[in-house]
Order: sequence, then structure tokens, then C-alpha cells
Amino acid sequence: MKIAKIEPYIIVCKLETPFYFSQGQYDTRRICIVKVILEDGTYGWGEGYGPADVIKSGIEYFKPFLVGKDALGHEILWEEMYHKSLDYARSGSLQAAISAIDVALWDIKGKLLQLPVSVLLGGIKNPLIQPYATGLYFTRVDNLKEKLVEEALLYKAQGFNATKMKVGLGIEEDIKYISAIREAIGPEMKLMIDANHAYSYREALELANKVEKYNIAWFEEPVSPEDYEGYRRLRANTSIPIAGGECEYLKYGFKRLLENECVDIAQPDICATGGLTEAKRIATLAQAYSKDVVPHTWGTWIAINAAVHFVGNLDKNPGRMHCDMPTMELDRTENALRDEVTKSTIIVEKGILQVPETPGLGVDVDLDALENYIEINTDESNVKVRS
Repeated sequence: MKIAKIEPYIIVCKLETPFYFSQGQYDTRRICIVKVILEDGTYGWGEGYGPADVIKSGIEYFKPFLVGKDALGHEILWEEMYHKSLDYARSGSLQAAISAIDVALWDIKGKLLQLPVSVLLGGIKNPLIQPYATGLYFTRVDNLKEKLVEEALLYKAQGFNATKMKVGLGIEEDIKYISAIREAIGPEMKLMIDANHAYSYREALELANKVEKYNIAWFEEPVSPEDYEGYRRLRANTSIPIAGGECEYLKYGFKRLLENECVDIAQPDICATGGLTEAKRIATLAQAYSKDVVPHTWGTWIAINAAVHFVGNLDKNPGRMHCDMPTMELDRTENALRDEVTKSTIIVEKGILQVPETPGLGVDVDLDALENYIEINTDESNVKVRS
């Protein structure tokens, strides 16, 4: 089954309510997705996480090496892309381009073999997943604390047993919001904090020490992804589990993170770190270090479905007769590209989702909606059909 076409698209949507976090503000969603089409018309969808324009250029770069090749040999194609970029892109957005194509190839393989991707990965070990709600970003309002509390209570009412909030505005301000949300949701609902590498080791340690009493489930990206020593020292000096890996690429990046004892929870983004092919290898590596794996997930239902199949196949850590359901990230912020352009077979009910058993990823794209949000290149500028 040979590849006939590879078609990347940039889709864009202006947000009704801009939001911000420690590193900047979002007023627009901008995502690169890709459709890989075989000679017989079978197709699969993939997605890259990161700068959409750069990812699209990466996909265009890899395209000539892949067209005409057997789509079922996805590891061969992965190695082809990896070696074509090794000299100058061992990490970063070209790896996200590889990831997008790789995810699409897994979708195709599932459709051709009439099996869900989780089965192709080795089987559905976790048919039910209990995702956590990602949200609680900052917005330009006068009553931010009240707004964050209201949002956290909404997630609790929807059945989520855990939520993740942003920190990184300054230690005292972080504590104000953390304490308010913990008081509102009560002691049973899990609460994670994510600094998006806003702090130095000293600052992260001070914050961790001051919020331990609020029963924080994990502290995500507390320091720079380059500061392996800061990660290691922080982990050794707080009882709060440390999470990270969103900015790591390939098994080699996670090898550095794990061998330096930086994290309790490894967080590969499947659509950035090398696709499902490499994420499977990272999960095996993390298991060798007895670490949990909770993928970072941000984007459309293509990315979410890929993560669901990945988590559905994860081994228990440790294995035992009675285990808690695994978790994964489920972004709840405004995203028309997710909700209108992509359509998933996954349904979240009372905070639980079931791994789909439809062939491939169990996701498709509404072509009419795609046309509404697609960005068209012209000689003069990038023109968005609709915001």
C-alpha cells in the first residue's frame, strides 16, 4: 500500500477570550494537521505540536522521501525521516513534523487492518481512562480568583477527579490562586500545578515548600527544560511529585531526563516527540526507570485520540491486581479547531473515557469545517478564510 499524497494544512481560529500563562498570551489557535493518502484512497490524519508554519515546512521537506513508499512500513519511514533530519534537527519542530506524519501512518495502518491503534501498539491494557481537566489559564479580568474558582468547580461538576492549573506569575500570587482553588474543590479532587518553566530552582523550591500543604498531585515544568540539575535538586527536596518532558524530543531526550533523576512523571507529547512510534519506545524506557508516563496533549481530537490509544496500551506501574485507572491530559479551553474541524468517536462521561475500538485512531476531519478554518497562502500574505 503505497503513499500517493501528503497534504499538510494550517488551520487557524481567533479566540473569543484570549488567555495567558507564564510565557505569554494566546489570542489565536494555530495548528498544523496532515492528511496522508494511499493509492487506493485510504487516508490517515496526523497533527504536529508547535509552530504550525515550521511544522508544515517540515512535512513538505519530508514528503519527497515518502511518496511512493509502503505505508505499512512505518518504522522504515520513521527512520528515513529521522536520518534526513539528524544533522540539524535532533530536537524541535522537524521532530513534530515527523510526529504528524507518523500519527497519520498509524491511523492508516489501523484502517487497513481494521483494528484500533491501541491493539496495533500491543493491546488495550487500559480500556478506561480517567483524564484530568486542563484549563485554569489566566485572563484579563478584574475578578481572576473568582473566575478560576468557578472554572475549577465546573470541572468538578462535570465529573473530573483532577484538574491542572497554571502558575508562574510570582510565588505569592500563585499561592493566592492555589489556596482558593483547593478550598473550593475540597480535599478529594486532585490538583496539579504547571509553571511552564517559569522559575529558577530557588524559586521553584520556595513555591513547592509553601504549597505542599495543599496536597499538590504534581508540579509540572517547574524550571527550565535545560536545567536538569535544578529538576534533580528540586525533586530531592520536596514531597510533591515532579513532572516534565513536554519540551523533550525522542528517546534520547527522555534518557537525559530519566538518568538524571529529574522527574517522577514523564510527559512526552506524541505530536512533538516523534509520534506514536517513538512514544512507545519512550514508554518502555520510562518503565525501565519505574516512572509514570502521562502524555502532554494539546490540540485537536487527532492529538487527543492518539494519546488515548497510547495510554490505553501503557503498562501498569507497578503491576498489581487492583490498579487505579491511568490518566492523561484533556484540554478544556476554547478550541473551535478541536470541536468543529475534527470529529472523534470518544465520549467523556462523568470524567471517564473509553478507548475506542473503531479502526485506526477513531477520528476524522469535517472537510466543510476544514475549509472554514484553513489558511490559504497567497503571494501577498497568509489569508484566513474565517476567524
